[in-house]
Amino acid sequence: MPSETKEQIVETALELFSQNGFLGTSMSDIASRLKITKGALYKHYEGKQQILERIIERMAELDLERAKKYKMPESNSEKSAEAYANIPAEKIRGYSIAQFRHWTEEKFSAQFRKMLTLEQFRSKEMSNLYQDYLVAGPLEYMTKIFKKITKSKPKARQVAFEFYGPIFTLYSVYDGAEENAKKLVFVQLEKHIENFIEQFEKERAEK
Repeated sequence: MPSETKEQIVETALELFSQNGFLGTSMSDIASRLKITKGALYKHYEGKQQILERIIERMAELDLERAKKYKMPESNSEKSAEAYANIPAEKIRGYSIAQFRHWTEEKFSAQFRKMLTLEQFRSKEMSNLYQDYLVAGPLEYMTKIFKKITKSKPKARQVAFEFYGPIFTLYSVYDGAEENAKKLVFVQLEKHIENFIEQFEKERAEK
C-alpha cells in the first residue's frame, strides 16, 4: 500500500541519517537500501527535505501521544498555563522516565536523536531541531512546570537546570554503555529523579 511504502521510506531514511548524517546520505543511498530505483523513490518523496519533514511530523505525533498518555500539558500550551499548576511529583517522575525511554529505547526516536547529534554543527536547521527537542525545549518545558510551583521564573529556570542537566548527561552515558550495562543507566536515572523530588519537596515544605 502507498502509505505503508511512504512510512517504510521514512524509517529507512532515518536509519541512514542516524548512521551517516542527513547531509551524508543521498536519495540514491536510500533507494539502494530499499532495493528500489531512484525513480520509484521520487514518486513518493521529492527529496530528502520532504522526507525530513515527515520525520518531524511523526515525532510531533509521538510527542502528543506521550503527553496525552501521561496527562501532561502540551509543550506549546502557554495559553493554558494553569495546566502546569499542581502537577504531582509522581507524574513528573513517570513522564521523565518515559521521555528517557522514548529517546533511548524507541527505535525511531533514538535514531532521530542520533541524527540531530551528528548534524547539529553542520546545519542551522538541525541545530535548531537539536535545541528544540533535546536542550532548550525540554528546559523551557520544565521551567514552565516549576514556575507554577516556585512562583519565580529565575528560580524555576535554575530548578529546571538541576533536574534536566543530569538527565541530558545520561543520554551520552547510555549511548556509551555496553548493552548489558544500559539497564544500570535507568537505575541512575530513577535515583536522580527520586533524590531530586525528595529534596525539592523538602525545600517546599520548609518555606
